[in-house]
Amino acid sequence: MSAEIICVGTELLLGSILNSNAQFLATQLASLGISHYYQTVVGDNPMRIKQVVEIAISRTREAEEIAQILIFTGGLGPTPDDLTHETLADFFGVTLVEHPEIVADITNKYAQRDRPMTPSNRKQALLPLGAKILPNQSGTAPGVIWESQAGLIIFTFPGVPSEMYQMWTQSAVPYLQSRGFGQQIIYSRTLKFWGIAESALAEKVVPFFDLSNPTVAPYASLGEVKLRVSALATSVAQAEQILQPVVEQLKLIAGKHYFGADDDTLASIVGQLLLASEKTLSVAESCTGGGLGQMLTTVPGSSQYFLGGVISYDNRVKTSLLKVDGQQLAAQGAVSAVVAEQMALGVKNLLGTTWGLSITGIAGPEGGSDHKPVGLVYVGLAMKNGQVTSFEFRFGDTKDRALIRHLSLCSALDCLRRQLLTA
Repeated sequence: MSAEIICVGTELLLGSILNSNAQFLATQLASLGISHYYQTVVGDNPMRIKQVVEIAISRTREAEEIAQILIFTGGLGPTPDDLTHETLADFFGVTLVEHPEIVADITNKYAQRDRPMTPSNRKQALLPLGAKILPNQSGTAPGVIWESQAGLIIFTFPGVPSEMYQMWTQSAVPYLQSRGFGQQIIYSRTLKFWGIAESALAEKVVPFFDLSNPTVAPYASLGEVKLRVSALATSVAQAEQILQPVVEQLKLIAGKHYFGADDDTLASIVGQLLLASEKTLSVAESCTGGGLGQMLTTVPGSSQYFLGGVISYDNRVKTSLLKVDGQQLAAQGAVSAVVAEQMALGVKNLLGTTWGLSITGIAGPEGGSDHKPVGLVYVGLAMKNGQVTSFEFRFGDTKDRALIRHLSLCSALDCLRRQLLTA
């Protein structure tokens, strides 16, 4: 048996609000070991809601394990566009029944707020015949737990996230557990990679995509590539036993492109490596305007290894504070390997750290040329042994200033991470 999530609300289709309910429910279903293969967002329209239900039922007919639990969020309020319960009742050919206890609960809640209950609020007490009340302690709109004539288990929740979360935890989870769910879990780990394209990594690990338990799936976001490894098991400990051999193989295949898992970030991993080696870091930034410092100091305890930095946006700061050679700056330009190296060495010497890291580049969307296009970025690294090196990156396939800056920051941290691994 698996679940399908159906979120009702035109405001979701318009992008007016973020659909956090679907994300919450997806993680909750995984914790109960309940698979789900479909999520649907539909507007406040009876005909379209019925079409969504019909599609879900058709999936159930085709394969018995699909969509036998339907979870609705939204459309339970007092206004005319709150249509979920009446549409479901109409679809399954049952009447709506008013529940006096719900009317009393709504009346009491309005009285506590020193407000009269309007007639339109009685609509929330109308539930499909045969449905059990799913109580809402915080709001006025109850949901239902309904085993329909079609053999479906139907849950309905209000769209307000705080109300839905509470109702799910207090009523839906115990109900599902009483039906035998929750004896297994779907547990996942997310492996993270930098410096390799999603397609290139996928080619290296393609045989793993055919596994059934655990399963492996790739996805990418803002330059970072991820492999999600998921296992079905009776406990986290058992899931870890299933996952670990595959995780280790994937890490071995990816080599230094792998940098961490789950909540790890490039900044946190760099911090761990600096702490382990008892070394310190300072940074000098131009086009990223302090982003490196922000990333590094987001990590708790970063004061143990990160001393500070210089935002050398103007060339006069590069020459006066970081001691960048003025003649080379004029000859090579601020966006050059030699300037990146001198910035890194300058901040290292200025703050007396073991390592110095710098970024200089053209973030755009203007300021580029044929010789130095938008997206050209140099990372400088002054190392503990006194050596200085630089790395060139070209992120010109995008004119997105924020993205170029983000890729620059992460690439700089990755350059340092790789050096720390071999230091």
